Amino acid sequence: MAPRRSIATTNQLPQESFMLNRRQFVTATGVATLGWPAFASAQPFDAAKILCGFPAGGTTDGVSRRVAEKLQSGGYAKVALVDNRAGAGGRIVVEELKRSPADGSAMLLTPTGVVTLYPHIYDKLAYRIEDVTPVSTACRTVFGFGVGPAVPESVKTLKDYLAWAKANPGGASYGSPGAGTPPHFLGALLAKESGIDLRHVPYRGSAPGIQDLLGGQVGAMTSPIGDFLPYLKSGKLRLLATSGTARSKFSPDVQTYAEQGFANLTMSEWYAFFLPAKASPEVAQRSAAAIRAAVTSPDVVDAFAQTGFEAGACTPAELAKIVKDDNTSWGAIVKKVGFTSEN
Repeated sequence: MAPRRSIATTNQLPQESFMLNRRQFVTATGVATLGWPAFASAQPFDAAKILCGFPAGGTTDGVSRRVAEKLQSGGYAKVALVDNRAGAGGRIVVEELKRSPADGSAMLLTPTGVVTLYPHIYDKLAYRIEDVTPVSTACRTVFGFGVGPAVPESVKTLKDYLAWAKANPGGASYGSPGAGTPPHFLGALLAKESGIDLRHVPYRGSAPGIQDLLGGQVGAMTSPIGDFLPYLKSGKLRLLATSGTARSKFSPDVQTYAEQGFANLTMSEWYAFFLPAKASPEVAQRSAAAIRAAVTSPDVVDAFAQTGFEAGACTPAELAKIVKDDNTSWGAIVKKVGFTSEN
């Protein structure tokens, strides 16, 4: 996978945006050992918790619970729990992290936008990037663009959909997990670059959007690829594009946006762990080693794959670089789309 490049202008978005290179993202099939300190000799915490900014039963909660189980069985803590602090699209939980001890007993697991996107769309955000200490990635996913029964069976590709949407403006709508989310920006960029007016329908999470897609209330949906997987074999939904630099291993027959002429719509979303700002490098390294051991466990890799995630870890320094680069990239995309939390 090619190294990431930073954005030079808002009119030229990089094809590699939001993608980790092979050195940064250490998967279970290619684990790097250099620079990973042992943590087994350290005394385990009596109790540790993973702060999750989303409700129980959701994607972020599921990833949190898998890792918490491994932190406990692996000796990081005698008891490891998930503390769900849902609300405000994951923003509330960052404030809780700021109040938490910086010794490694409390970590935040969050998807991309909470740290790198939100600072560009919320004027009164109660935290800054500097308020968190990067630890490690846990997994990543790409986004899919799918259609349901409201769109004719003859629509097989993104080009087909755009032609149909242009001819049928009343049905030219797409859902997303919410306004200001990465999938929303993918849909907005598709509309801008194709020159076709696609009406955005924001939902409170992916689940209600997928249900409306299945029921024909909305024609298309942009969402993490895992949301579509349960319905592809039955033909209830059709996946027209994915957002990776290469085709997803979960849908190898589906072309990427780039293959279909939209190179700027190359994007992935990572889920990563953070500590409070005052955490020392030694604490961050210990926590990163524990996360690495957890997410490269074969059963965790398999569990993540069931929902369209690739498990993997990186060092604190690498995650800090990813956060910095993605923050720059999101600034350019938000400016290009012209979105704010007010609109």
